[in-house]
Amino acid sequence: MSTIELTAPDGAIDAFEETPRGDGPWPGVIVLHDITGVGADTRRVARKIADRGYLALAPDLFSRGRVRCVPTVLRDVMANRAGVTTRDIHAAREYLAADERCTGKVAVVGFCLGGGFALLVAPQGFDAAAPFYPSGRGNYEQILRGACPVVASYGALDPINVGRGPKLERVLNGYGIDNDVKVYPGVTHGFANVLPGDSVIKVTGLGYSEDAAQDAWSRIFAFFDRHLR
Repeated sequence: MSTIELTAPDGAIDAFEETPRGDGPWPGVIVLHDITGVGADTRRVARKIADRGYLALAPDLFSRGRVRCVPTVLRDVMANRAGVTTRDIHAAREYLAADERCTGKVAVVGFCLGGGFALLVAPQGFDAAAPFYPSGRGNYEQILRGACPVVASYGALDPINVGRGPKLERVLNGYGIDNDVKVYPGVTHGFANVLPGDSVIKVTGLGYSEDAAQDAWSRIFAFFDRHLR
């Protein structure tokens, strides 16, 4: 993984890039981290995506300082508003699309906080969006008109997304947007992330789920292959 400085309207931010093996060009994927920021799990996800033949770029949305950035990022996702965070995400998309190693097709993957933003920017120039258990207000009717194709994954035991998987599917179908929405039984928020303390959490029967995560990624890569290649 290489680190780059990404020029954005509100000042430069760090981003982390993973490159596929072999010769490009490749489609691109922006990876949006959760509230824990860019860590080992984000890097693991970016490498997984690159290993499937996609140029992966993970912008650090907390680059300007966690204390300063976290409240702003949370307000942006809960208010479904265009702001500093969406401008940073678009800067990452534009950087990747302009890279000669990229085909110009770019998708976005996001987890929790990042999943909320993946839905928020889905109508804004992306070719596909893959939110995992997205945070936000759940007002999908207001934010998804004209969205790109969406492949979304929820946990049935997720307390912050009760009923939102079927709701998202209804909205996308109503707008005629190609989609694949699945709610995984027996798992909760964060089932596809390997985070510090996961071994303790798993004692409760929750936390990372290998089976659900593998199935979700299988769906995502099939969806991306259809819409980006």
